[in-house]
Amino acid sequence: MQTKTEKYIEQRLQQREIAGNKRHLQLRESGIDFFSNDYLGIARKNLAKAESANSSGSTGSRLLSGNSKKAIALEEYLADIHLTETALLFNSGYDANLGLLSSLGNRHTIYLYDELAHASIIDGIRLSFCKQSFRFKHNDYIDLKEKLQKFSTEGVQIIVVIESVYSMEGDIAPIEQIVQLCASFNVSLIVDEAHATGVFGEKGEGIVQQLNLHKKVFARVHTFGKAVGSHGAVVVGSNLLKAYLVNFARSFIYTTALPDQALQAIENNYIFIQNHPEEREKLHSLIQYFNQRKKNIGNYYWKQSASPIQSLILSNNDLVKIVSESCKMAGINVSAIKSPTVAKGEERIRICLHSFNTKEEINLLLKELAACLSK
Repeated sequence: MQTKTEKYIEQRLQQREIAGNKRHLQLRESGIDFFSNDYLGIARKNLAKAESANSSGSTGSRLLSGNSKKAIALEEYLADIHLTETALLFNSGYDANLGLLSSLGNRHTIYLYDELAHASIIDGIRLSFCKQSFRFKHNDYIDLKEKLQKFSTEGVQIIVVIESVYSMEGDIAPIEQIVQLCASFNVSLIVDEAHATGVFGEKGEGIVQQLNLHKKVFARVHTFGKAVGSHGAVVVGSNLLKAYLVNFARSFIYTTALPDQALQAIENNYIFIQNHPEEREKLHSLIQYFNQRKKNIGNYYWKQSASPIQSLILSNNDLVKIVSESCKMAGINVSAIKSPTVAKGEERIRICLHSFNTKEEINLLLKELAACLSK
């Protein structure tokens, strides 16, 4: 059974088809170039010197001169990895959320999103033509259910947006319960897997696939700037969704495409992630060790997290700065997260664990934090 979102995007694509202005991705044609943005011929010279995968410039947007066999092949590869019909590359996670959410919303749309959603999600919703948007309490599927009951009426298209791992809290969404809710109300669910990609799943595919829920999620966003160690992002979903985004996602249509060099780096790093499960195993072992060793310090407490993101709540911008600088003097780099990036009273030291960290380094960090806060 189609959701209202799927019916809406199918209708808009049909309108474009009838009007004769539906956009399609096409490969660059050989011949005299009077259409690219390669004004000084630098990308062209690089193409002449090496295989296209080593080119440093794409010359234009995907819909004009910037499409390539490499981009098409990478999208097919990513769709296969993420067990979905198709995939569409974006230049960043921010661009992906902006293009996806701004294009899907219309005056009959209501967005329901987690109150701690990333700025790119909020901005994408703001730029859409949606009728209304409402936050639900963080990771609270009961609150989400109440809002679904309240707003589910005939003619209203509801889209629920969550993250699988939240970038400041480090906690994991109750995805199974939220998927069940969305299915029972026949509404579309979008999951941003930015901080789960490469970290969770048998081969780093993310939490949605780890839970075998990929067929029940309308769209997923996987970014490459975190565990994948590259740049860019991909939206994975149905063929219908891809055709719609190619036609209506402005952050895809009106930007220069990623060059083949960047696309090759993404593929190389995905292959590494697929073939090196020991890196994930080391990371999760360190996360477990960190959680065993960390203790609340005085009136300051740790957020509960089973992800690489660990946050010590200090509730004071000045104190956050003092502690981060003290760590820096000890040769330890941590992030000082102040309000308004987080809510007032939620100021924190944010720590990211990595597979290359050691238990000795973790012990040193925790010792430094305790010493600094006990002064």
